[in-house]
Amino acid sequence: MENKEEACFKEACDFSGANNSFVHHILPHLLRLYGSCATSKDFEIYAPHASFEDPLMSAHGVKQIKSAFYSLSKVFSESKIVEYSIKENMVSPGQGEILIDNKQHYKFLGKDIDMVSLIKLYVEEGKIVRHEDWWDKKPISNRETVKLPLLGRVAEMTRRGSMLATHLFMRFGKDPRV
Repeated sequence: MENKEEACFKEACDFSGANNSFVHHILPHLLRLYGSCATSKDFEIYAPHASFEDPLMSAHGVKQIKSAFYSLSKVFSESKIVEYSIKENMVSPGQGEILIDNKQHYKFLGKDIDMVSLIKLYVEEGKIVRHEDWWDKKPISNRETVKLPLLGRVAEMTRRGSMLATHLFMRFGKDPRV
């Protein structure tokens, strides 16, 4: 376990492509989240009312976001971001958008799974207020992005149900014992 944490920390601190203070502050934490080696401190990058959404889950608030990321180690024997490039757009003072074009690697039941993703982070006053993970760089299905709004609504409800089940399973976002 100690070697895994050390390797995770080394990878998480390698953000040579980043050159902005928001990115320098946020990226090491984000890499640990996706690397299944996050601690409670890594979630301090989120505002209390932050949201996280990917095609499987829709989390609201830091406790649900913790449940979503802490569950990665329960599902996958390995998970990490292996390649990435970053673009930061400043919208106004204190507000910005960070786009992380990336390749994620997972190991599930001994099988390697590589996935291309676009992570979109909306930042206000140095904290993430919205975190979206677009698998295959496709927008997340919802009532605004699909042709039939009813199907988008069903997708939204399914993601919320999945999140609530995960939140229950992960003890309502409690930090794991070290």
